[in-house]
Amino acid sequence: MTGIGWSDERSKTVRTDRPGPKVDRVTHDRIKTGSPVPVVILAGGLGTRLREETNFRPKPMVEIGGRPILWHIMKTYDHFGFRRFILPVGYLGDVIKDYFLSYADRHADFTVNTLSGALKRHERPPESWDVTVIDTGLDTMTGGRLRRLDAHLPGRFMVTYGDGVADIPIDSLLAFHEAHGRVATVTAVRPPSRFGALGLDGDHVVEFSEKPQAEAGWINGGYFVFERPVFDYLVDDETVLEREPLERLAADGQLMAYRHQGFWEPMDTERDRTNLIGLWAEKAAPWKIWDD
Repeated sequence: MTGIGWSDERSKTVRTDRPGPKVDRVTHDRIKTGSPVPVVILAGGLGTRLREETNFRPKPMVEIGGRPILWHIMKTYDHFGFRRFILPVGYLGDVIKDYFLSYADRHADFTVNTLSGALKRHERPPESWDVTVIDTGLDTMTGGRLRRLDAHLPGRFMVTYGDGVADIPIDSLLAFHEAHGRVATVTAVRPPSRFGALGLDGDHVVEFSEKPQAEAGWINGGYFVFERPVFDYLVDDETVLEREPLERLAADGQLMAYRHQGFWEPMDTERDRTNLIGLWAEKAAPWKIWDD
């Protein structure tokens, strides 16, 4: 067993017996037609550690390069052919609803007649997504929000957090999940260190590494895949997904970990946000795996 820990409720123990399999890239047909597997992006939390940004918008709507981090996450899934999204919202959920209600107009040039309201769009946004937005309550916990989506999730589905970006190969993640046959898969990642590392020989610095990736330990990076029986582990609105449900799944041998060695970073603090904005501005964002 390999410990997966973090400073918040994502810190749990899961199985990491084997790495994700090496599989081919997603097929042309899946990219072209889209996968029927829906993607749930948890978007209802308060984001208290980014209070200056989240006083007037929910955390998933905090922007990187002029687009919400939520959009960046959706683009990653879209790249692999996953274009059906379900967003359980809570805190300032109307901001997310308004964004998608006016999505086509936000991202296209148009002509509008101010008297009649007649609208002519001159282009369409490149994304063609089906987005379901569900109000799951202000104080509902992560597992409770998922439980409220029961009627919208008749089969296998994916789940991730609305505040972190990564270059995870979603096709490989899904192949790993299908191969092991358990109820749940969590993506295990190594978090970036927040401090520079020094290699010392006595008092001599022989190596300096700015923000190296942590070498020990795996943490919950989100990017889950679940089967329907996961709902048996979700009790009520107070259920925290990262506590009893994942603990019980692990104890029952039904939780496996897909180990991702690449880029992963949450946007927990202003420092995180500044770093992600800088990477995007420098055209060096590792999570941008899609074409413009």
